[in-house]
Amino acid sequence: MASVNEQIVREYFETLGFFVIQPNKHQVAARHKLDAEEIDLLIARPGQAGVVNSPTQIVWGAPELAKVQRAIVSIRGWHTDRFSPAVLKKNPDIFRFAELSVIKEARKTLGAGSITKILCLSDLTANAVPQEETLTLLRQGGIDGVLSFRTMLLELMESVDISKNYEKSDLLQTLRLLKTYDLLKDAQLDLFAAKKTKRQNSKQ
Repeated sequence: MASVNEQIVREYFETLGFFVIQPNKHQVAARHKLDAEEIDLLIARPGQAGVVNSPTQIVWGAPELAKVQRAIVSIRGWHTDRFSPAVLKKNPDIFRFAELSVIKEARKTLGAGSITKILCLSDLTANAVPQEETLTLLRQGGIDGVLSFRTMLLELMESVDISKNYEKSDLLQTLRLLKTYDLLKDAQLDLFAAKKTKRQNSKQ
């Protein structure tokens, strides 16, 4: 599953125009990870010079990433779990990639300067109060932006053109086929329908 998660994240950033670097190809199980091994992916936007300000909000998508020049990415594709305060407190290693020693390792590849810290996760808890507490804990842990797999997959799905043949990407080709045969639910239409229903209910 780890390779599938990394493929989704890699394709997502590449679709947005980032160069993607995967420093480590091996898994660490029997010992604590070294600083360099905490890095799942490094990303950099080619041809973008100067200081780019990170978005103020912590939950991101493509519009927020347009402000990012380079970043260290941690992937936590725990698709059966929603991230909550309890999950974060039980797994403090989630924050390891944002520590200064790991950022120093990232600078060996990306060069000197600021580096954005992005956490890719399965999903946040749905309840508003623990969700806000979760986001607060992530900010306090040094994480700049959070990307959900739902967001990444939806945006990848929207970017796929059914008239193109994505032979060089199994993921994009699969999404293209699902889209071609109308097997993908149109989340955008559902979103608009939900908003319309909410407005109607508020008028009653």
